[in-house]
Amino acid sequence: MVLFILKRLLLLIPVIIAVSFVVFALLEAAPGDIVDTIVARAGEITPEDIERLRAEHHMDRSMFFRYGIYMSNLLRGDLGVSDITGLSVWNAFMQRLPNTLLLSFTALIFGLAVAVPLGIIAARNAGKLADNISTFFTLVGMSMPVFWIGLLLIIVFSGRLGWLPAAGNEAGIRSLILPAICSGLSLTASTARQTRSSMLDLLKADFLRTAKAKGVPSETVIRRHALGNAWIPIVTAAGASLSAQLAGSVVVESVFAWPGIGRLAAEAVFNRDVTTIMGTIILTTVLYVLVQLIVDVLYAFIDPRIKAQYTGGKKAKRKVAMA
Repeated sequence: MVLFILKRLLLLIPVIIAVSFVVFALLEAAPGDIVDTIVARAGEITPEDIERLRAEHHMDRSMFFRYGIYMSNLLRGDLGVSDITGLSVWNAFMQRLPNTLLLSFTALIFGLAVAVPLGIIAARNAGKLADNISTFFTLVGMSMPVFWIGLLLIIVFSGRLGWLPAAGNEAGIRSLILPAICSGLSLTASTARQTRSSMLDLLKADFLRTAKAKGVPSETVIRRHALGNAWIPIVTAAGASLSAQLAGSVVVESVFAWPGIGRLAAEAVFNRDVTTIMGTIILTTVLYVLVQLIVDVLYAFIDPRIKAQYTGGKKAKRKVAMA
């Protein structure tokens, strides 16, 4: 297991190199640069000052030269400072990260709490009214854009009813409700469909029919035997949704003005702050890979057969040595 984790962590190196180069090249291809942004903010500025700024930011050199400087600093653990504010990118990211994690995990809990029971009900009533209603709502949830759901929630619960704040995080837990629901609805839809599909396959399994024939209560069969074997695809769907929320939190955080890493990235893109964009994307990529690693490790705790694959090689070698 330790060797597996180390291998996955080492894979971060080529992933970070590939992601950073692609992002750097795309920013290079976009019109304008950081000097243009500084000049637009400064107003009156002389041509000599413009040339000095271009030299300071190495804009008079090639893209590969600037990329090499950035990667050499990254190898030393230096993500640089913002081209606009002059603040450390690492500090800015870590300051916003708790807000994004709070929003993502709240949405995950909300999504699982709704999706798993909904998927079980749909599977137990396959082809009936409850299944059709569940399928309808999950399809609606998956087809509606996240920004549209967010705006609809703001109009209804903040504008019309006045129950909850529309933006920011100044109101504490009340500010978290709307963005968590908005972010969790897509997770609810995908996880509910995955739960239904897994439970449908398991409810037809021979060992469940045997358990029912032995007089085991139906609720126990569903909860202990069927759901216990359905957790692998459910965890996969939940992990993929959580990773997507962390990596794609720009939309939800922008709609609700939530001060997280997604909004930090959006502000950096708007201001052409290349250093902040690069640092935010690289650190978000690390988070994404770590979440997927945690999901893979959870498989071993859920299913003993997967754990045996991690430890089987060592046991086999011991048996050969003893022989």
